[in-house]
Amino acid sequence: MDKELLDLLVCPESRKPLIWFAEKSLLFCPESKLGYPVRDGIPVMLVEEAEKVSDAEAARLIEEARENGLPISGSG
Repeated sequence: MDKELLDLLVCPESRKPLIWFAEKSLLFCPESKLGYPVRDGIPVMLVEEAEKVSDAEAARLIEEARENGLPISGSG
């Protein structure tokens, strides 16, 4: 995903930064625990299209992001 676009994106529900998981085509918000799909390179930033992630899966995604130094949107 384009870094400039990633830098602009935030979760529409929480207004917090997102973590970009390229291999999963997923933008994840740790605050709201919502995963937004990216289809054909286009982020689908609709809460009703997002997938609610369990607490355990959210913790796993956050840890994966930390371990891999994944870029976080809305943070720069």
